[in-house]
Amino acid sequence: MTGGPDIWLGVDLGTQGVRAVAVASDGRVLSTGSSPLTSHRRGERHEQDPEQWWRAVCSAVGQTCAAGADPRRIRALAVDATSGTVTLTDRHGRCVTPGLMYDDGRATVETEQVNALGAHQWAKAGYRRMQRSWGLPKLCRLLDRYPHAVADGWRLAHQSDVINRRLVGHDVPTDTGNALKSGADAATVTWPEKVFAALGIPAGVLPGLVLPGTVIGKVCAGAAAECGLVPGIPVVAGTTDGCAAQLGSGATAVGSWNSVLGTTLVLKGVTEDLLRDPNGVVYSHRSPSGHWLPGGASSTGAGLVAREFAGADLDRLTDAAEPLLPTGLLRYPLVSPGERFPFVAPDAVAFTSRGPAGRTEDFAALMQGVAYVERLCFDYVDLLGAPVDGAVVLTGGATRNPVWNQLRADVLRRPVSLPRHGGPALGMAVLAASACGEHGATGASLDRAAAAMVRVDRVLEPRSTHRSAHDEGYARLLGLLVGRGWLPGTVADHARERTAP
Repeated sequence: MTGGPDIWLGVDLGTQGVRAVAVASDGRVLSTGSSPLTSHRRGERHEQDPEQWWRAVCSAVGQTCAAGADPRRIRALAVDATSGTVTLTDRHGRCVTPGLMYDDGRATVETEQVNALGAHQWAKAGYRRMQRSWGLPKLCRLLDRYPHAVADGWRLAHQSDVINRRLVGHDVPTDTGNALKSGADAATVTWPEKVFAALGIPAGVLPGLVLPGTVIGKVCAGAAAECGLVPGIPVVAGTTDGCAAQLGSGATAVGSWNSVLGTTLVLKGVTEDLLRDPNGVVYSHRSPSGHWLPGGASSTGAGLVAREFAGADLDRLTDAAEPLLPTGLLRYPLVSPGERFPFVAPDAVAFTSRGPAGRTEDFAALMQGVAYVERLCFDYVDLLGAPVDGAVVLTGGATRNPVWNQLRADVLRRPVSLPRHGGPALGMAVLAASACGEHGATGASLDRAAAAMVRVDRVLEPRSTHRSAHDEGYARLLGLLVGRGWLPGTVADHARERTAP
């Protein structure tokens, strides 16, 4: 074997594409690869072809190896995926239904049933109730529409399970991160048998459960040939894309937070104890370190940029929009109907306070609107008692926009840091290293691996120039959300209290 560093491979299944990254133990990114994904959207329907997931993973991983990552030096790999995306597989592990994506909102009736029969369990888990985009209501919907599924031996599979199964060539357990929205109890690493029995879901439909960071198999010969790997590489159970991004940001200490702005906005932090939310907005994943990762995913985000400003010169548009900030035009920039965080409002739709004066002001209002939603997310988790005084790390595709980054620091009124390299794929490389590297598979190994592999690129300090204007605009947005019946008054009152000097 040729000399060189140990390599840790991370794979991220996002909404619009797959990204792979090969990282050395000291954090050097050795090579990357990517491949696009396409979706089928219509109203509340959002599906993808699971076979496309595998082809895209093979392409992205193959590019990574061809670009300089010696597959013989890859010590382990891990895969993350979009939270709440599920499908059904047959006895041979082949997907037999479309992939119902993280924001597919058609399981309305099933959600009511799930919440009625599982209320005690969901309260115990800290989030009180499930949302219609979550995995368990979707599973109920699939089993209802495929009544022969149980008799035919079909089984629930999350997006990452599909890939892991193809990688190792045999059935795999799912991780508690991806299985959280399917009803898994992350504290006990079990399925709630009584709830599933009441719902008529037999145990045979469910995969086994493990914590993120558990080795679940090795790359088989067939997958190695398709992906450009070598057989025998350990495959580590990953987690959701939001948790993966958090690991990739280096925000693993209690009180630290990672805000990911990609297609949608995801905020996740670290607490010592499970955070319980009486409103059912925030849910908590289990960290490989033993801590808890509370947070949520908003339906607002940068996905509107590609949709509304396709073909625009974004650098020029940003430069033109910067002098307009803060703008009096308020936007609630929902990428898809319905809101999940910082409040639950299935009937929420995007809105503006008035018509824009032009395309430039509309873009400025989009950036500002997302920043205001991000601030409300922090205000909400503070209301629940989560520590919010630690580092705030920004990651996601939108961090390529420096004006947007500074705007977010200004609106949050606190410093924000940007890692030199970040994102879910890097987080999976960190997780793989913590499980199979020199740090050993202990709770503290995650912090050590993150400290060794994640580097801060720059820190942005908040500017006080427009502080009062942003405070005023934020307060106006709170009023509009309360007036529409989406935001509880108690949450708005707490946010206003935190706005006071």
